[in-house]
Amino acid sequence: MKKIAYIEIDTHAEIAGNFMQLMQDSAEFEVDYYLSEKVFKQIEKPSINSIITIPDELLGMLKVRKYDLVIIGTAHRYFNVFKKISQRYNTAIIVHNQNFGRLKKLQLFVKIFQEDLAYRLKLLLKEGLLAATHLHHQASHLLLLESSAGKEAFKPLPVLFNEFNNTNNSETLTIVIPGSVSQQRRDYAGVLQKLRHFRTEVEVVFLGKAAGPELKRIIEFVEVKPENVKLYYFTEKVEPKAFELWMQKASVLWCPLQPKSTFFSQKETYGYSKMTGNLGDAVRFGKCAVFPKDYPAHDHRFIFTEKENIEEQLILASEFRFDFQKEFSKQAVADSLHSALRSLV
Repeated sequence: MKKIAYIEIDTHAEIAGNFMQLMQDSAEFEVDYYLSEKVFKQIEKPSINSIITIPDELLGMLKVRKYDLVIIGTAHRYFNVFKKISQRYNTAIIVHNQNFGRLKKLQLFVKIFQEDLAYRLKLLLKEGLLAATHLHHQASHLLLLESSAGKEAFKPLPVLFNEFNNTNNSETLTIVIPGSVSQQRRDYAGVLQKLRHFRTEVEVVFLGKAAGPELKRIIEFVEVKPENVKLYYFTEKVEPKAFELWMQKASVLWCPLQPKSTFFSQKETYGYSKMTGNLGDAVRFGKCAVFPKDYPAHDHRFIFTEKENIEEQLILASEFRFDFQKEFSKQAVADSLHSALRSLV
């Protein structure tokens, strides 16, 4: 059997969890998972091959076994450690912010002083920040979680699969907007403005913690909202079980993404240089979703492009039946993942 080390000591625990589920019965690959304690605790069903580690111990642990491939789940810090790993092993990095990976040393250095100064100085002085660009060039493979068509520098790593297929048969249209309530990431102000004109009986769920100006705006809207609109929001972090229950109850997902995002003060564009987690939400819970008109759907028939009459579009999307199991069943995605891994070892 080929041996793989999967490293996730930063964020994206959900991706590591998906990888575990898809590889748990593999007769072709044996995978060890090197996780931070924080990531380990976030994974609902961790693999028995999970090893809790810290960056300083990682290299020594990898030496114990001979790996055919090392996958780095997130390379947003610990650049000095990952650089050494990429020099010694056949290494694949999952890229979450493509423009960040293209920054040169001088550009990275300048961005240190643009915000989060103390944290970014720590990355510079203790974690080898300026090695970030070299790390991406040095890695044997760069991976994307969605289609890599037209992007020759990247290879696909399919890990998004359908887990739930509950159909909401309620007469009330339940619109769920998943994700932390941040105007910087999603246009919540635009959502509230559009809801003022809805005529359908709907319940709208802001499925993420709301705070600051966003919370103030929501509270003000509740005072003047139409009677046909019920609004649910949360002032604390939404627990995983509550998140799952609301997502299963959803008639449709509304994903009013801002066209631009930033990572390390570098602009990223959803659907082009950065994938939104809402795509994974739609696949996992088997829900059709309405995305902004400038978001590339990549031929996903379950994604609807937002039009002027958003109320009508949400209704149409909620009535559309897409067979998520046909394309995104756990077995189908596991087969695709195995095929992708064969090309990397």
